[in-house]
Amino acid sequence: MTLTFEERRQMAQDTYAAYLAECPARQLLDMFSTKWTTLVLYQLNDGPLRHSELRRRIPGASQKMITETLRSLERDGIIVREVKQVYPAHVEYSLSPLGESMLPIFSQMKIWAEQNMAEVERNRAAQAGG
Repeated sequence: MTLTFEERRQMAQDTYAAYLAECPARQLLDMFSTKWTTLVLYQLNDGPLRHSELRRRIPGASQKMITETLRSLERDGIIVREVKQVYPAHVEYSLSPLGESMLPIFSQMKIWAEQNMAEVERNRAAQAGG
């Protein structure tokens, strides 16, 4: 059976899409594509925090967004949820060893951003003006 150009093109796109879905780097970038994820991890770098403490430390974050982010990170094993048996009982979130292993990556991204975002902004402004 001979395939048309369009059929071959569609098959190539399907194969590439399947590759992207399984690509570890793509999965990592998808995990951290929301600003809430990086902001929560940045805050947990200082030690365990309660949900309410995270909300206070992250301006603009709704209870829903914090909750969804914490659930996702816990599901992926990046953070640990611990119920403290004190009165009144409460829950604290902290980085897991896997989450802690990501801190150097975030640190490098932060350094890069601090050193280069002014140039990125200049390029954006130049492109918008031209």
